[in-house]
Amino acid sequence: MVSLGRRWLGTAVSVRSVTILPEPARAVVESGRLAHVVTLNADGSPQVSCAWIAMDGDELVMMHTAEHLKVRNLRRDPRVVISIESEERSESGVHPPFQLYLVIYGTATIIEGAAPGLAPVICANYGSKAPPNVPPGYVTRVTVHRVGGVGPWARQQGNGLRRI
Repeated sequence: MVSLGRRWLGTAVSVRSVTILPEPARAVVESGRLAHVVTLNADGSPQVSCAWIAMDGDELVMMHTAEHLKVRNLRRDPRVVISIESEERSESGVHPPFQLYLVIYGTATIIEGAAPGLAPVICANYGSKAPPNVPPGYVTRVTVHRVGGVGPWARQQGNGLRRI
């Protein structure tokens, strides 16, 4: 949905390449760890919230039962950063070992009314069952453009354990 030289959702965006998540990064997304989602407020300041996420093909997905601030922010500016701590610690010889973490940079698309269909997938990722009568809500689909953080996903993109 990103177009060349046009405005999309009121925000100027450029065409970016799509990144396929390496398997170790997919494992972190599917591990049931809480994700920290960063969007931009209207004044440009960051807004951070936690969310349950899952994979759908090569995209990350999250659902919202109401039009929360992150949904409104992503409608205005689709850029998003998602951070997830891995369960693993470094094996780089650093003492004490530090926590590995995944950072995903992407663009979001908001879909209205799709939350009930995604609820079982999201809840299963976190070892839970979807509640009955999920409101229509919203689904956010994130196209991945860049992967960073500290872990094997960073090694696959460059030079070992590194901070991006």
